Amino acid sequence: MKSKEEILERLGKSKFRSRFHLSDKDIEYINDKGMDTIKRHAYDFINTKLIPNNPKDGKQTPMKGHPVFRAQHALAFCCRGCIEKWHGIPKDRNLTPEEKDYIVSLIMDYLEKEISSRPSSHTTSPFWP
Repeated sequence: MKSKEEILERLGKSKFRSRFHLSDKDIEYINDKGMDTIKRHAYDFINTKLIPNNPKDGKQTPMKGHPVFRAQHALAFCCRGCIEKWHGIPKDRNLTPEEKDYIVSLIMDYLEKEISSRPSSHTTSPFWP
């Protein structure tokens, strides 16, 4: 795995990745459910969708519908191909517990920063340097 700082710097330069932001509905959902529930959802999505040799790899994470989905796209955790490309985690094996923790940690950091530093305009993200 690469360092969080290195990954965030690279992702921040990606026009595609840096366009993802939480919607008002996403923030309302997080506030309603609480961060502990959202974290459990993140682990659930990682455990059920990001499996090796998934025949739907590249299509298993919707673009919207849950705040974790937006974070997954922003952070290149949407499919095993992106995880391998951006984070250096091979796609042909199960994720280790440490890799899952790394993924969920970055997702939660992203969500917290999007909420706490929400800009009035969605042209920039407080997450990217």
